[in-house]
Amino acid sequence: MILVTGGTGLVGSHLLYKLVSNNEKVRAIYRTEAKLAQVRDVFSTYTESYEHLFNAIEWVKADLLDIPTLEDAFKNIEYVYHCAAFVSFEPDKYHLLRKTNIEGTANIVNISLSKNIKKLCYVSSIATLGKPINNAVIDEETIWNPEDDNNVYAITKYGAEMEVWRGTQEGLNAVIVNPGVILGAGIWKYGTGSLFKRAHKGIKYYSSGTIGLVDVKDVVEIMIQLLKSNISNERFVLIAETWNYKAFLQTLATAVNGKIPEKLASKNLLSIAWRLDWLNHVLTGKRRQLTKHLTTTLSSKKEYSSAKIKTALNYKFKAVNKTITEVGYLFLKEV
Repeated sequence: MILVTGGTGLVGSHLLYKLVSNNEKVRAIYRTEAKLAQVRDVFSTYTESYEHLFNAIEWVKADLLDIPTLEDAFKNIEYVYHCAAFVSFEPDKYHLLRKTNIEGTANIVNISLSKNIKKLCYVSSIATLGKPINNAVIDEETIWNPEDDNNVYAITKYGAEMEVWRGTQEGLNAVIVNPGVILGAGIWKYGTGSLFKRAHKGIKYYSSGTIGLVDVKDVVEIMIQLLKSNISNERFVLIAETWNYKAFLQTLATAVNGKIPEKLASKNLLSIAWRLDWLNHVLTGKRRQLTKHLTTTLSSKKEYSSAKIKTALNYKFKAVNKTITEVGYLFLKEV
């Protein structure tokens, strides 16, 4: 049997659909009943008659930080996809990020070891890849520098990877995937799905940086192939294409019938914007929308290489413009 953590998130939901469609026996972790509706929303983007597939999943209410419930979730499990994570770039969420991403992953690794799990696939992020020297292409060998001004999300995802690598030293068979910005349909309230929602309402500005993009279906397919393969104790960058933000946001706007962003948000403007956002957070208590690290990312130009996974699995990624068009179409059906 297969266990999926983070089954109600974007990657987890699409992964579950693929697994049950392949007649795999699957158990998935959830935290609240309300989150299960998101899985149905994702399943509905594939087919209207999805209920029998959803009902094929064995759902277990558990928490990454609650070891007794995790122990129950691991009963008779052979393979694990660890997709669960807390995503935030807000500095004041650092301790919560550590709890979920590092301590939660440590618990998954420890129980996997104690239960003699055959293989674990961990969903990390390109945020854990180091910063290149002289604008070199970033790949799996780009060295992480703990002395850099890394954002809180990247720090905790890197810490989570260290827990997985620690597990491999203790006998765990594992693979790690490092996807970029994952695009997929079904969840529109947060994550990348909210970008389609915002583009539909209208985005005025674009930034000068670049963004690494990948279709959620590619991420899921690669995860499944890696878990079934003989590949062990390796990690793989998953980027279909690197786009500049102008092209990305303008293509996004076109796909959802939104206003095309035509103004460049300069570094100075972004610098003012994140400070105003911080002030708004202090005065009103609202969650941060823009941070110093995020504005740096929006202005950074990076190039990523997925050559390793392309060679290992002879894999061809889906074209990003096709993904944006398809997801945009599904979004418009919902509004």
